[in-house]
Amino acid sequence: MKYGYLAVYLISVLIASVSQILLKIGADRQYESRIREYLNGPVILGYGLMGVSMLAGMIAYKGVPLSLGPVIESLGYVFVAMLGWLFLKEKIGRRKVFGMMLIIVGIMVIQAAG
Repeated sequence: MKYGYLAVYLISVLIASVSQILLKIGADRQYESRIREYLNGPVILGYGLMGVSMLAGMIAYKGVPLSLGPVIESLGYVFVAMLGWLFLKEKIGRRKVFGMMLIIVGIMVIQAAG
């Protein structure tokens, strides 16, 4: 495995997580018209970043084994929870912390086995 491609994949997952936060910010606002619900800054930027993330993920698969993709992708749950806490002031309870720890431990186990 080439570690540069792994870094690209991790960054693509982070970008996808940021785009989800932007889409949530856009969805939580009230708009004066139906078209403005879809044509506003956070939503357009969120979808644009999602496209960048998908492109980066495809590039990363040149050097990352296909079997490792879903494992790395699961970090998105951790990133979204942390970004939601940071930017949306969402609470992270014990169950979420436990779930995030399970994800991280699972990634470490799979990485050690591979």
